[in-house]
Amino acid sequence: MDPLGATTWVIAEGYIPGSSNGPEPQMLSHETVCLLNTGDEDAHVEITVFLTDAEPLGPWQLTVPARRTVHQRFNDLRDPEVPRDTSYASVIRSDRPVVAQHTRLDSRQAENALLTTIAYPA
Repeated sequence: MDPLGATTWVIAEGYIPGSSNGPEPQMLSHETVCLLNTGDEDAHVEITVFLTDAEPLGPWQLTVPARRTVHQRFNDLRDPEVPRDTSYASVIRSDRPVVAQHTRLDSRQAENALLTTIAYPA
């Protein structure tokens, strides 16, 4: 299959709730970038997080294998950690075309909310 997607994606909306309701890790409040690589070569991806009142965080590096998908929780990014209860945005850059989707699970109350949207291809 031909590679689908773009090499730069923007998620202008980001927020990891600081609390959760329900068993972990399934019901842990989180944000995720879902990446799809339909090409025949691995995609090397870089994620940078932008904050309202501080310098950008990252970049974090990850690989999306050829013809595979990776769901990367922002909660799991370390050194530094993405702050909770803080608005942020992110830019995803790849050396190969990928498709990016943004998902949030907000389980601060028993009535959970799930948000998902395609990221903006730049």
